[in-house]
Amino acid sequence: MDTLALILAGGRGSRLDILSENRVKPAVPFAGKYRIIDFTLSNCSNSGIYHIGVLTQYHPLSLSEHIGVGKPWDLDRRDTRLSLLQPYEKWYSGTADSVRQNIEYIKRSGARRVLILSGDHVYKMDYRRMLKQHEKTDARLTVAVQEVPWSEAHRYGVLEADENLQIRRFQEKPAEPASNLASMGIYVFETKTLLDVLDQVEAEGLDFGKHIIPHLIGDGEGVYAHLFNDYWKDVGTYDAYLEANLELTATVDKIPLDMYDRSWRIFTRSEELPSVKVGSKATLNQVLVSNGSIVAGHASRSVLSPGVVVHPTATVKNSVVLNDVEIKEGALVENAIIDKGVVIGENAYVGAGEATPNEERPDLLESGITVLGQGVTLAPRLRIGRNCRVFSGVTIEKDIESGATLRPHDKQ
Repeated sequence: MDTLALILAGGRGSRLDILSENRVKPAVPFAGKYRIIDFTLSNCSNSGIYHIGVLTQYHPLSLSEHIGVGKPWDLDRRDTRLSLLQPYEKWYSGTADSVRQNIEYIKRSGARRVLILSGDHVYKMDYRRMLKQHEKTDARLTVAVQEVPWSEAHRYGVLEADENLQIRRFQEKPAEPASNLASMGIYVFETKTLLDVLDQVEAEGLDFGKHIIPHLIGDGEGVYAHLFNDYWKDVGTYDAYLEANLELTATVDKIPLDMYDRSWRIFTRSEELPSVKVGSKATLNQVLVSNGSIVAGHASRSVLSPGVVVHPTATVKNSVVLNDVEIKEGALVENAIIDKGVVIGENAYVGAGEATPNEERPDLLESGITVLGQGVTLAPRLRIGRNCRVFSGVTIEKDIESGATLRPHDKQ
């Protein structure tokens, strides 16, 4: 297959706030043992696409360490090529600008087609079907699309297509959408078309949705939509992130994304940790429990990542708990996202009280979720309210009211 895949993995992920404080969004852990970018990399491997460039930018270390030479995704073979591409002259200023700054890499690949992918979406997709349609229609550009609820359409680039799926109009995040057919940020270009349009279009913050796609539609025929009807989710907000994780704890017949399908595996770089250990008095109900975890307390509708310890009489509800968190005796964690290495003291309560919107960022937290950053330590018997944001490295020594934000330099 004469295709080069470029994975855009340099976005700041600002709406994930604390979770992207020290890592890029595609490197954020998901579903216990995985990272968000694992889905895109696995889709490439399962689709037989082994020539891949990963475009990084903000906080690249965590992502680079995770990907390495690509061994978990079978990308370290003699006939595969995996490259991590960082900006070397100036920061990428848009999705298309990041690709334009790597034109030489594209030219050297000799690929006939370029598949542009986002590294921060959760989905399973066989790209060969899209490539086959692209070839059959003799397209210059094919855009993967999905129907979204009309109430959500304004958040996306939306398009209008005719009965042959040829795109006639494209709107980037319109206030009043004319369609609910949303771009998934997945594009197949003929390499010549891509190189030509990147040379022709000049714009500040050059972007595929804002500039490249409208230019090609206005320039003539050959821009098509590829309809994708399966699970696809952008987990770019706290609410979406928590919801998508907790959806995976549903009963087998209701799981929206099947992680247990051996015909389409999601690969990752796994830590060498011992088996899960469940204590004699522990209770688990709809919980994903990852390798190296010890559960002696209680957990329901939650995701426990590698190395999590839940001590006797401690309880975790409706929460995502990342690697190496320790929840001590009698503590209660509810409706929370807990980043790596956090220690919750004895009989402490995370997620207490009324769901007052976060005072500093109500746009990020208003539904009742509390977020603790990496390495936070919570003293015994303290209460942390709802919609709280506690940044990395804070030691909490007194109660925190709902809606509060706490940083290392703040006085308690």
